[in-house]
Order: sequence, then C-alpha cells, then structure tokens
Amino acid sequence: MALNKSKGNMYEFVTHTWNTVKGECFHGCSYCYMQRWGQLKAIRFDEKELKTDLGNGNFIFVGSSNDMWAQNIPEEWIKKTLDHCSKYDNSYMFQTKNPQNIRRELIPNSSVCVTLETNRHYPEIMRNCPTPEQRIEQMKLIKHPLYVTIEPMMDFDLPVLVEMLKSCEPLQVNIGADSGRNGLPEPPKEKVLQLIDELQKFTTIHNKVNLKRILK
Repeated sequence: MALNKSKGNMYEFVTHTWNTVKGECFHGCSYCYMQRWGQLKAIRFDEKELKTDLGNGNFIFVGSSNDMWAQNIPEEWIKKTLDHCSKYDNSYMFQTKNPQNIRRELIPNSSVCVTLETNRHYPEIMRNCPTPEQRIEQMKLIKHPLYVTIEPMMDFDLPVLVEMLKSCEPLQVNIGADSGRNGLPEPPKEKVLQLIDELQKFTTIHNKVNLKRILK
C-alpha cells in the first residue's frame, strides 16, 4: 500500500502518515473528526498496511486516525506496527491520550506526542480518555523526546496548565483550535496569548493554522 503524504491540519514537520489500527477509537471524544467521516467501524488491525514501503528519511506520524495506545489495543498489534517501522530509516511520532501504555522502549528515532486539551476534566467531551492530571503524571515517565499538543484547546486555568506542562519538559507544544466547530468551551484570545507567553519561557511553541480563528 502507498504511504500517505501529510496534508490538511497536520503537523508541518510531519511528511507522511501511516495507520495500521483502524476503526472506532476507544476514547470516543465528542469532537473527533473521524466520527464525522463515518469511520465508526469495529476496531481492527489492517494487515495489508504491513506491506507498505515506509521509505527512508521521512518523518512519519504513526496512528493519525486512531489511538494505537488506547486501553483496548492488543499488544500484538503494537508489536507488529513497531516491527515494521524498524525496517526503515525514518523518524516516527506516536501520539496518544493514554501515555501510560506508551511507557516503553520504542524504536530509534521515535518521539511521543501527548494530546492535552486543557488542565480541566470535561467528562462529557473527553469521555473514555484519562484525565489531564493522569496524562501528565504518565508523561513524566516517558523516556523519548516528548511533544504536547493542546488541540482542540479548551478553556483552562493558566497557572495550573503552565505548571503541568513545565513538569514534563516537552521539546515543543503545538497549539490548535477546534476545526470542527463543535461548540467546545474555548478560552478568549487574551488568555491564549498569555499561555503562549508563559510556555515560551521553557519550550518551543508551534501555533497550528487553525488557531488563527481564536487569535483574530
């Protein structure tokens, strides 16, 4: 199968995406774009993806359409995915909302990105996800280069969120808004700018294109 080129509201530093785990995500977040695309089929491992030539010299986002580190993902699926990645000389990013399951030795040139929409827990929106506090505690134990993505950004408590992020020492924090206009509780522009100012004191900030809507 062909390797997918990165497009849309993806990370600018990512060149391609690749997905072995497909179907309904365990976390069930209310804002998930995959739900709008009608991807709510039973979770499955796509064996055909193991025939994909991942090339060399790429930066591949593995698992862009599902969380392959969620609680319901069999260990065998994760092992098959990592084994295939190890055959090629690329950089890989693995993103999750369940960092507890990613506390392991990954293949060389791997980085971990954890989604943290806010410091607050919105159970009706986050549904089966670990709470932000739980994610932060597990992020501190990750031994690979760590990124954090605050997307879709929801209203937060500035000093609390800043201290949470500082405690896990991310290389970069990516900030994005709700592209799907799902009516989420969003912070005002002034508060977002304050957060960016504070985070820039200890990490690199990458504002995703969709954040422009809030920063107008």
